[in-house]
Order: sequence, then structure tokens, then C-alpha cells
Amino acid sequence: MPAESADYLDRLARMARRVRFDDLSSSAVEATKAVVLDTIGAILAGSRLDENVKLADLAAERSGHRPATLIGRARKAEPMFAALANATAGVALEVDEGNRWGGGHPSIHVLPAALAVAEELAADGPRFIEALVAGYEVTSRIGGATRQRANVHSHGTWGTAGAAVAVARLLGHGPVALRAAINLATSMSPANTWTPCFEGATIRNLYPGRAGLQGILAVHLLDCGFTPVKDAPADVYGTLLADAFDPAAAIDGLGDDDRVATFRIERNYFKFHACCYYNHPALDAVHRLLREEKVAHTDVAGIRVTSIPFVTRMADPAPRTMLSAKFSIPYAVASAVVRHGTFVDAFQDAAREDVRIQGLATRVIVEGDETMSVRSDGVTARVAIALRDGRTLAGETRVAHGDATDPPARSERLEKFRALAEPVIGATRVDRLIAAVDGLETLKDIKALTQLLITVR
Repeated sequence: MPAESADYLDRLARMARRVRFDDLSSSAVEATKAVVLDTIGAILAGSRLDENVKLADLAAERSGHRPATLIGRARKAEPMFAALANATAGVALEVDEGNRWGGGHPSIHVLPAALAVAEELAADGPRFIEALVAGYEVTSRIGGATRQRANVHSHGTWGTAGAAVAVARLLGHGPVALRAAINLATSMSPANTWTPCFEGATIRNLYPGRAGLQGILAVHLLDCGFTPVKDAPADVYGTLLADAFDPAAAIDGLGDDDRVATFRIERNYFKFHACCYYNHPALDAVHRLLREEKVAHTDVAGIRVTSIPFVTRMADPAPRTMLSAKFSIPYAVASAVVRHGTFVDAFQDAAREDVRIQGLATRVIVEGDETMSVRSDGVTARVAIALRDGRTLAGETRVAHGDATDPPARSERLEKFRALAEPVIGATRVDRLIAAVDGLETLKDIKALTQLLITVR
């Protein structure tokens, strides 16, 4: 491996080590708090699903040492198992944040591992923030440098490296060890495909859970003396899971001192539709059109959606499960028209069995446009709603609402959080949890936060 090719890993490791709370801008700290609250909300809501309840119970029962909270439960587990259960729950409803520049969902891969280990170590708030920011940055940068193969799902891949970085930071490791942790974790990257999403197989939800577990495991392996290859991202992504890996892109924008001016966690997006992000540009356009003119589903002759090329794989009008419905543009668009809503309940069984949605979904045509990309600020979706009276309502979206370039108001984020969290822990505890995250940097022990995430079942 040429020295100049692998040097980017040294720079990423130095960057991750140099993240210091005292050096973070107020905007970076506030962005991190917003991501923490959003991710916790997603985990709490997802923890109620039957398979996630059972997975959390399995995590507790298979654990000896149990210092880490199983979010939404009254039990604890070994950190690796807690990260597995919590991250799996957090992705189940498709409401967790993401990063279009990194190509994936960094927080749900990094935060569960960081939180579990921080709780075990009784780490304070600033130390937890440093670990999360560093892990998020590495995940997003490696993801942004990777052009994965067509059927490779980004969930669980480079998130494993970010989880390892966060854990290594919490344990006080230096740049040499951080680089080794990235390489060890990357060599364990799961080979995940999009197929379970379209078929509705919930094994897909385990992808981030595996990343969290294996990220922690990678640091344990490092401390046991296991050795990594010199450049695992180039090895795994450049030859196996991706068509190309660009080391230069992974360090783009780093200063001469390997510091970051604006962290990727400040450039994320929050979801306000409970489905795959590739649905969001079209759904934003549909919702805007329906706000401008009241349209009943019976008024609609047909709908044409044009968006990024990938959407042609999301064109099944009759998804069989909640998960596959979240990866169906015809279903999501039809739900937006019929129910005027695309949050969690729009994808549950009662909604999917609605014959009005089923009928309209068959009249939604989905087309891909090679000029469109979510990684640009150009047009990402065009929607044309053909009405039976001969008129056509047309609209387009550039960047989906919730992105850092079209940020939600704090009140909007809190409304989402309350909707997800209150059914699990109640309104009073939700208020205390919001206050704890608002004061995250003042916490002397992260347990002041995690103790609010336990409920009695």
C-alpha cells in the first residue's frame, strides 16, 4: 500500500483525537444535542416493536456484566449487546437522522455504542459529546468517500468504523490506536444489501445494531493485541463493497492541522416522514401541492414522480409489510394524498390495508432522472398530479425539509420527539429528558441522561 494512499487514515485518526469539547463551536454543540435527542426518540419509539422487545430481553439475558441501559426497557445489558439492541430499535421506524454528504445515517451507528460505553465508564457530558462528534465525522467522511455497489446498503458498513472511533475516544486512545480501530472495524464491515428493504425483511434493521456491537468489539480486539491491515477502507470498500473508494475525499476540507472547521454533524438532516430518505423530496412536493389546493384522492387520475435514479427500485405499489412500505414511493405518495400524513402511523398495518391508498398507489408512476442527486443542492424531485378535471398540479423539491440547508425549527423537532417518546416514557419524563439533553455539557455522569430512558414494563 503506497504511503500516500494510507496517509489519509493518519489524518482521520489525528482529526478524531483532536476533537475537544472546549474547541467546539456553539453551533457544533447545539447540533450534537439536536442529533442526540432525535436519535433517542427514534430508539424509544422503535423499542416498542415486538421483535425489538424480545431482542432487548435477549441482550439482557445473555449478559453477565450489565452496566448499559436498554433504551425503553427496565433492564440493562453488556455494552455490546445494549448497542446491538438499541441501534436495531432506532432504525426500525425509519425516523432517525442522516447525512446526505456521508451517504447514510451516522448517529444510529455511532450513538448507541458511544452511549453504552460512556455509561459503563461513568463519562461526563463533554466527553460523550467529543466521542460522538469524532465518530460521526469519521463515519460520514468514509461514507462520502465511498461509491458503494448498486445493491450494497450503506447501513452497517462504514458506521462500524465510526462506532469504533467513538469508543476508542471514550477509552482515551491516541491517534495510532484510533487508526488501528478504524481498520479493525472496517475489516468487520457487514456486507448488507437493499433486498431486505424491498421485501420487508426486518433483518435489515439489525444492520446498525451490528455496527454498534462490532465497533465496540473492534476496540476490545485492539486491546487484546489483534492487528489490522494497513488500509481497510481501501481494501474492503475499494475492492469488495464499492465500485470506488477515494481517500482524498475522506480528508477533503481538513485543515493543515487536521482540524475541522464545520463538522458533518452540523450538516445533517432530520426526518419528518417515517420512511426512506429517498422518498422525502417527492413527499415534500406532494405536501406543498396539497397545502395550496385541497384535493381528494377521488379527484386524482394519476401521479408522476421523477427523482434520483435509485427511486426506480422503489416503485412497488403493493408493499407487503410496514418496512417495505417505507421503501415504496407509490405507497408513500398515495398515503400523503389520502391521509395527508406520512409519519409513523401512515405505514402501520391499518393504513396499509386502506383500499383508498392501495388504489391510488397503482396510479403512481415513478421515473429516475440521471441529473438528480441528493448530494447536490439542485432539484431532487418533480411531482405532477393529474386531476380528473383535466388540470395538473406540478411541483418540485430541491433539498428536503429538515436538511441543514432547510432546517426545522426547534419546536418542530420537539414535536417530533414528543410524538415518538411520550407513548414510551410519558410526558413528565419527556420534559426531563429534553432538559437533560439541553444541558448535556453540564452532566457530570451520563447516567443522569440514561436513567431517564428506562421504563417499567
